[in-house]
Amino acid sequence: MSDSAAKAPPVRTAMVMAAGMGTRMRPLTDHRPKPLVEVGGRALIDHVLDRLVEAGMETAVVNVHHFADQMVAHLARRDDIRIKISDERAALLDSGGGIARARALLGEDPVLVANIDSLWTEAGEPPLKTLMRMWDPDAMDVLLLLVERGRGLGFEGPQGFFRDEAGRLTHSAEPEPPTPFANVGFQILKPQILDGQTAEAFSIVPIWKQLAAQGRLFGAVMDAFWMHVGDPAARDAAEAKLAP
Repeated sequence: MSDSAAKAPPVRTAMVMAAGMGTRMRPLTDHRPKPLVEVGGRALIDHVLDRLVEAGMETAVVNVHHFADQMVAHLARRDDIRIKISDERAALLDSGGGIARARALLGEDPVLVANIDSLWTEAGEPPLKTLMRMWDPDAMDVLLLLVERGRGLGFEGPQGFFRDEAGRLTHSAEPEPPTPFANVGFQILKPQILDGQTAEAFSIVPIWKQLAAQGRLFGAVMDAFWMHVGDPAARDAAEAKLAP
């Protein structure tokens, strides 16, 4: 095997979830989609695409809905990664439905799914490198990127995960006992887990729970400090954190 083949990432295609209305980000989203809100002088979508390029992604499938024309025009300026558009102008499809709609664009190999409202500051191993290193398609159908409680901004509510010594996850939304890990919004998954779904719009969370019961849902814990940019206050906090 050549050195280049040995170093090739196990996943080459990403799905960027960028179709939401961004209602909690108003008034910043009154005239633009949430992915084009800037933090540190750079749009959220570009922060994410930059990370994907660094991780070796060759293709990014981006779903669009709110101010879709603005999104398509903005994405056309990128020349460092192949962009494919999954058009959801007709209706929002939620996390599972959005990935399912893009199924033909994603292909049959595992994909990296990324939310546009997650940023982080570097510490230790780069988070996407951790995710790639831990991905084991023989044991896993989904591998979530997690952050330990206390290592982030913008956590909301008790929803999170317990993780055993092997990395298998159990999801919980109960306040007690508190979950030690939160979902960062990045994951590697096999697109086949969405096959057979009949609903147009659906959440991926019930699928996570099914896979957890089968021992096929795993988590990789990031070293970095995570920032969930969900509203204007969180955006300001992230901008302050990223300031030199």
